[in-house]
Amino acid sequence: MKTAIYPGSFDPVTLGHLNIIKRAAACFDKLIVCVMVNSNKRNSGMFTPQERVEMLRRVTEKLPNVEVDFSDELLASYAKRKRARVLVKGLRAVSDFEQEVQMAIVNGKLNPKLDTMFLPSSEKYTYLSSSVVKEMARYGADLSDFVPREIIQDVEERAREQQSL
Repeated sequence: MKTAIYPGSFDPVTLGHLNIIKRAAACFDKLIVCVMVNSNKRNSGMFTPQERVEMLRRVTEKLPNVEVDFSDELLASYAKRKRARVLVKGLRAVSDFEQEVQMAIVNGKLNPKLDTMFLPSSEKYTYLSSSVVKEMARYGADLSDFVPREIIQDVEERAREQQSL
């Protein structure tokens, strides 16, 4: 069974993420979408890792070969434990490529059986990031072109809660 991992912070999951998930799921027997803790973003999250897992499960429930998980360990170690041989990384722009290639090399050194597959973002999502979604939500913008419909209300409510603090 060919297993791949699509790691990310997914705070929140966007339509761009969902596009990569669907495309990667079509390439592998099993795709693990793993919410990872980004040490650079540890205190800036809109949602807890557990909330992100729950939202991802809602938006992927119709994809039978997709599993959603959480990990706070090194990605290379997590992949070894899950017996995954491929990491899937979405690329929006050339600027993403530099950092992702560097991480692919590091992950390969830590786990030599691990490869990284880069999927370019679909053109209509190249501008989209979780940071952009959070900013738009803070201003009450319509999120229907940016996040899966199943979680729009969650994002809007959390943005209102954070503004009232």
